[in-house]
Amino acid sequence: MNILLLGKGGQVGWELQRSLAVLGVVTALDFDSRDHCGDFSNPEGVRAAVRALRPDVIVNAAAHTAVDKAESEPELARLLNATTPGVLAEEAARQGAWLVHYSTDYVFDGSGARPWTEADAPAPLSVYGATKWEGEQLIAQSGCRHLILRTSWVYAARGGNFAKTMLRLAQERERLTVIDDQWGAPTSAELLADVTAHAIRHLQRRPEDGGLYHCVAGGETTWHSYAKYVISHASKAQPAIKMKAIEIIPVPTSAFPTPARRPHNSRLDTHKLQSTFGLQLPHWQQGVARMLTEIL
Repeated sequence: MNILLLGKGGQVGWELQRSLAVLGVVTALDFDSRDHCGDFSNPEGVRAAVRALRPDVIVNAAAHTAVDKAESEPELARLLNATTPGVLAEEAARQGAWLVHYSTDYVFDGSGARPWTEADAPAPLSVYGATKWEGEQLIAQSGCRHLILRTSWVYAARGGNFAKTMLRLAQERERLTVIDDQWGAPTSAELLADVTAHAIRHLQRRPEDGGLYHCVAGGETTWHSYAKYVISHASKAQPAIKMKAIEIIPVPTSAFPTPARRPHNSRLDTHKLQSTFGLQLPHWQQGVARMLTEIL
């Protein structure tokens, strides 16, 4: 199998280089790749790369993910999150290739308290959410064989993440304030990459199972409870780390105004993914504990 991976330098892209390697030959590109264009601000260059490489599967882990910055540069966000993925879809349809693409809980407005299903109508609150939703639509409309995985609260041991920030602040401050009215499931890039490889292999046998799925770790939490878990786990695992934080105070989203509105309810229902692909998604604490073991 000939696999083209785009966005290799991101958290998910980095893990995909590992997970996809067992499926075939992987050509991994990023925005600064030289032999072939992986720069999503150059959609025609990306089109040329796909035509030159003629992959059986295109896996797109590239995106404009700076949620607040997207509010001030909507044209660039649309180019990276919608226009170029649409070009990938056109080329996948032309070549008969599969396209795997990642989307987000931000396509929903975050209302209510029940987990969102794939059948629920998107109503994004931000430029980021709107451009990711447009990307999904362009892929579906292209007619290409595709797998879209919506996810949320992605983290990895590599690069910055919420847990690392909380650990640093807990060693610097006695009092932390963390948002407690946004709900979701911290999901590791490692889990996403492994699910992707499993799904690609499944789709080679059952192409009729392509489409849109939700993919997040099991369970649910708030950013406040997530922070408490991280600091507690780290304190037990590494008693030598001196934590100054004696209070972790829950606050509403309104305490931290941002350019982009965040959904309060980022719960995603994964029953369709688990039943279709024969998977059991682990609880979010399992992945976070593993990540903490790596970084401590």
